[in-house]
Amino acid sequence: MDAYGGLRRDLFHDAFAYRPLPPRRTDGAIARHLPGRLRETAAWAPHAVVCFLAFLTTLFGYTALSAFDGGRAFLLSGLIVAVPVVMTLVRPIGAFWLSCAVIVVSGMLGDHGGMSPWTPGTVFMHLSVLAVVALRTRPRVAAWMWAVTLAISVVLSTMRGRTDSLGSVQMAVFYGTVLLVISVVHIRKDAERQVSAEKSVTAVERDRRTVLEERTNIARELHDVVAHHMSVVAIQAEAAPYRVENTPPELTQAFATIRENAVAALTELRRVLGVVRAEDYEAPDAPQPTLADLDSLLANVREAGLPVEKVITGAVRELPQGVELSAYRIIQEALSNTLRHAPGAGARVEIGYVLGGLGLRVVNGPATSQAGPSQGSGHGLTGMAERVAMLGGVMTAERTAEGGYEVTVFIPVAPVAPAEPASTVDLAKETGERA
Repeated sequence: MDAYGGLRRDLFHDAFAYRPLPPRRTDGAIARHLPGRLRETAAWAPHAVVCFLAFLTTLFGYTALSAFDGGRAFLLSGLIVAVPVVMTLVRPIGAFWLSCAVIVVSGMLGDHGGMSPWTPGTVFMHLSVLAVVALRTRPRVAAWMWAVTLAISVVLSTMRGRTDSLGSVQMAVFYGTVLLVISVVHIRKDAERQVSAEKSVTAVERDRRTVLEERTNIARELHDVVAHHMSVVAIQAEAAPYRVENTPPELTQAFATIRENAVAALTELRRVLGVVRAEDYEAPDAPQPTLADLDSLLANVREAGLPVEKVITGAVRELPQGVELSAYRIIQEALSNTLRHAPGAGARVEIGYVLGGLGLRVVNGPATSQAGPSQGSGHGLTGMAERVAMLGGVMTAERTAEGGYEVTVFIPVAPVAPAEPASTVDLAKETGERA
């Protein structure tokens, strides 16, 4: 029952449905190098091949059915075998059944000797139809077509009293071999397309996972930075009333409110960002690194075999800790990429303190070592881009004319208005007077 159901779905259900052969893709290894008009013409190459097969079938059909003698019958015997071949362009399964019908009519009317029920025209016609339909459908359809062809050949040969004829044995083997080769090629191409699609999906998922992991790392680091500042705010708000004599109740209440809000914000921050922490993650004991710690990083890189120099331009000033941390991580990742992908090359780190932001440039020369580049995760640039995008900056990464690599980053930093330093006592007195 399962076999019968498969046969009905593949060869009987909507057999004469309109399924035109689409144009060939023109982005292949050969077609994309053709001139424009010739490339457009190459898209219809499969249709031209089918029409050429129909022409050859017509020539073979002119050997004539033995029962047909004379001009019109002779011409008709060539044209009738070409129709199923042309029909494969629009109705492939229907073309197969029409080809079978032509074989039956030819086998019943003609006497073809040892090739009964086949003639040269019907042999080439059915071969062309089977090949085109097998290429346009699934391998299972090719198996069903071979089985139907074998059954028709055996039945006709038996009816003509030639059970040992070429039509029932050798032709079945011949058609089966052709269909087997086509099916193997078909299956291989389908497997290659499936593997290519899975690779594309895997690459997209890997990029997405890398972005999420990098954002998680950024969230962890920023959590440590923000938590430190919020803790300082809470401690100072709690200690401020005790550093002022005769503190007004309003001022004491204001500092208490500040402390409560800071503690509440810190609690919520830990609760929300706690979901991005791994189970085995432990907050670092030391503060997160800044550009002030860059010299120790460069020293470690030099010990690893990378000669690197640092150039600072502009007036060095303290930047927001998030900017300092991201700048440090970007330089760290750029130097790590140089170690992995350009062994033996030198590097240069440029830091520019400019009005309105911070500029970074890390450039390395071409590899000079005989050792091949080591394999990394391949997503270091993705992590750097995520950090820059988080801060609203811009980043470029490209090869240099000398064969090296260059990473440039600009991170905007809002200017801080200058203010006179004031002690906590003065601030408390001013607040009390305003209250």
